[in-house]
Amino acid sequence: MLLLFHFAFFLKIYSKNNKKKTLQNIYDFFFKQLELSIREIGYGDTTINKEMKNYINIFHSILEKIESWESVEISKKNSIINSYLNINNKSYILTEYFDNFTKKLTNNSLNSFTKGVIKT
Repeated sequence: MLLLFHFAFFLKIYSKNNKKKTLQNIYDFFFKQLELSIREIGYGDTTINKEMKNYINIFHSILEKIESWESVEISKKNSIINSYLNINNKSYILTEYFDNFTKKLTNNSLNSFTKGVIKT
């Protein structure tokens, strides 16, 4: 689930100033890799389709809830994280982590993370 949070923040930050085609390619690649990982575990096609649908729905739900992350109070941020991860006592650590992660993404270009990985 943490991976979905990371990817949601990544797309949220870079969706503003980057080409939609590039972001779509990254989105497609991410979910293809997730699907391949599920396949490696040994699940069948029916289970994989069900799991992928579930992951995509959760991802879009996270993306929607973090849309105004920067202007939301810490307690609300903790609540968002708790609703997905069910870690009531330690969510403040993840809230701080994702605040810092957002700052790092904001201070670096998309190219700095994808250079040498994707061709533009």
